[in-house]
Amino acid sequence: MPTLPWTVPNPPPPATEVHVFASRFETRTLWGALKFLLRTPGVWRQLRGARGAYGASLRAEPLRRTFWTLSAWESPQALKDFARSGTHAPTAHGLAAQMRDAKFASWPASSEELPVSWAEVRRRLR
Repeated sequence: MPTLPWTVPNPPPPATEVHVFASRFETRTLWGALKFLLRTPGVWRQLRGARGAYGASLRAEPLRRTFWTLSAWESPQALKDFARSGTHAPTAHGLAAQMRDAKFASWPASSEELPVSWAEVRRRLR
């Protein structure tokens, strides 16, 4: 199961409240999973330079056609700005037809809690 490790483009200040966002995507087909994998590097590059991004990781289960994302942000607005711009916006739009299911969760956390565990992400996305 390939995982992009927790990457910290901009470390959050100590003892700061952060906005954590997690998602789970299931594609309809293996072809959809391949498309997701092929478009991941561009979004990952965008994330590294995104304003307000405190960290992110991706867990891929391509043979199960399932992808999990985890990220931490300065604010909900910083996440929205990222999602609606750069490579992410056309990638998300272009993959929408490939999706069978998608779930999302967000919550406040302390910067000391980063990175959140994958067990916690799975619990919140049930």
